[in-house]
Amino acid sequence: MRIHCKVVVIAVCFGVFLLLYFLGGNAADDPLRKEVAREEEGEEAAAAEEDGVSSRSPPEPGRDVAAKFKKKKRPAGGYGARAKEPPGGRKEGRAINTGAGVNVNVNAKSKRRNNAARPVTKRKRVEEVMHLAVVACGNRLDETLAMVKSALLFSLKRITFHIFAEDTLAPQFEERLKRWPRSISTKFQHRIYPITFSVGNADEWKKLFKPCAAQRLFLPVILKDVDSLLYVDTDVLFLRPMDDIWDLLKSFNATQLAAMAPEHEVPKIGWYSRFARHPFYGVTGVNSGVMLMNLTRIRSTMFKNSMIPSGLSWEDILHPLYQKYKNHITWGDQDLLNIIFHYNPECLFIFPCQWNYRPDHCMYGSNCKGAEEEGVSILHGNRGVYHDDKQPAFKVVYDAIREYPFEDNMFQSLFYPIQTKFLDTVNTLCGRIPQVFLKQIEKTMRKVFEEKVVRRVKPHK
Repeated sequence: MRIHCKVVVIAVCFGVFLLLYFLGGNAADDPLRKEVAREEEGEEAAAAEEDGVSSRSPPEPGRDVAAKFKKKKRPAGGYGARAKEPPGGRKEGRAINTGAGVNVNVNAKSKRRNNAARPVTKRKRVEEVMHLAVVACGNRLDETLAMVKSALLFSLKRITFHIFAEDTLAPQFEERLKRWPRSISTKFQHRIYPITFSVGNADEWKKLFKPCAAQRLFLPVILKDVDSLLYVDTDVLFLRPMDDIWDLLKSFNATQLAAMAPEHEVPKIGWYSRFARHPFYGVTGVNSGVMLMNLTRIRSTMFKNSMIPSGLSWEDILHPLYQKYKNHITWGDQDLLNIIFHYNPECLFIFPCQWNYRPDHCMYGSNCKGAEEEGVSILHGNRGVYHDDKQPAFKVVYDAIREYPFEDNMFQSLFYPIQTKFLDTVNTLCGRIPQVFLKQIEKTMRKVFEEKVVRRVKPHK
């Protein structure tokens, strides 16, 4: 009897032992646990590889033996597959194939650690700044400020003004520019330079044609830190954004380094084609009152000429060229530019007459087709027409811009006064085509209005 009891106890114990043994083996073979175990081993292996130590360890005793006693049926999706996964798969501990035959385990914690270790740097967009140069001497203070004002009223990008002025005018420029409202002063920077000539006799250069006009010839030498530049005379007014003529720099081909408009559209009545005693560009010559320049190219180019076969740099060519032709030139620095580009025509880009519209384009009959179609883009009041009554159409525009109060409504305080006063000029040579003067300025004002008002009040979606 006792023997039977002992046998029964031993059998029960053995049965309990086998039950626990098989239960432990099944738990070890559970697919979810296997995947978790593999992920943990993967993390340990990655950490060990970072430290230069292998994470391999001998297999756990009993796991292979249990597999021999009982082989589980592989699930349909393979080990590690879950019955339900969120769309896009699990976000943590996901194995990713790199495409190079290597599976990389990405852990959310390691992601956060890597992101924290790499500070995010925001690239600041470099704002393009336009450069505009002007030379002022004598009584040109008000005229120059009107030009600067017209550029700021319509332009979109920031502008740096390079103002070359006589010593007596420099403090007056500073004082007048400081009066302008902050809404305008934030749109530009200005630098004031003395009148200087790097070669030859300074007094001789200063008296060439008009006081200080020859200074423009030395801009590539003086402004060595400026890549591109728009030069204008003091009697110029912008009737559309300066941005538009600035964009013409992108139209230069590989050899072009400057841009100007023709001196005249009709050779039969052009000055150069009838009276010039020196070489000039093309058929009618060019006018230098509005001159767009790639200064970097000018400084690096050797210019062909009639004096030295090997060519001369910009700075080296100016004085000998003047010495050779000084008894034959009438328009000073403009004539020297015509001579230079006569021998180097491939260096010059020609823009149409509406970018340098002068009395010559209307006082002998309308001969600027571009202005008739698009309107005047830049008004050039040479011949002193802003200050006399010979061509009142030009004076109307100049007076309106000069007297316009900053921050007033442009249509009410600028466009309508111009439009009204033009009625008094319709019987004059240039006033009989008012649409030439008004078309572009009206279009520009509408564009400025849309930029400043319409877009600001547009409701957010």
